[in-house]
Amino acid sequence: MNPEKLYPIEGFTNTLLLKPLLAQSDIDNITVGDYTYYSDFEDPSKFFAENVLYNFGFSGTSLHIGKFCAIAHGTKFIMADANHTTSGVTTFPFAVFGGKWAESLPLGEYPFKQYKDIQVGNDVWFGNETTVMPGVTIGNGAIIGSKAVVTKDVPAYAIVGGNPAKVIRQRYSADEVAKLEQLAWWDWPVEHIVQAIPLLVKGGVADLSDYAKQHNLVSL
Repeated sequence: MNPEKLYPIEGFTNTLLLKPLLAQSDIDNITVGDYTYYSDFEDPSKFFAENVLYNFGFSGTSLHIGKFCAIAHGTKFIMADANHTTSGVTTFPFAVFGGKWAESLPLGEYPFKQYKDIQVGNDVWFGNETTVMPGVTIGNGAIIGSKAVVTKDVPAYAIVGGNPAKVIRQRYSADEVAKLEQLAWWDWPVEHIVQAIPLLVKGGVADLSDYAKQHNLVSL
């Protein structure tokens, strides 16, 4: 599988890889890892315009998505530029409309809340129509349930759902999560990932660890 091929499934245009799509744009505050894909019932090629919202740039924040993420139809990432000030009696953004309103208090002087970048780990699955709010970090291997609204950080290998999203359960024990983070299979050479697909899909942590040891992929 070619990580630079826009449409990875022959004859099917409803799923595309986001890294080559990003390479066709002039966006400089988004990064996407290899093999991360977006599926859309209509046109997935509009992802950066219609699914990464309020990305105007004045907040200085970025969106970073790791490798091997699966992003379902309608998932939205809300950038920090959507923010309104809440320290005064009104949240109305007068300066946005220019003229005397902007002269009275320029947008650069508004006391906006400061947010971190949105950070999405590797091997994260986003269900249908999920929403990720500004400043959120989502750990490796997490699963975001359909229509969940993620307002807080999500631990690695957690399953979350609801609005606001809450942890439903952990996919693995704390020790297993630590081992999976150390294994970091998404960083292995592609030929080893291909060889390990049966273990990745059907095996357990111990199976993957054994494979890594046998092939000197990581010291455990």
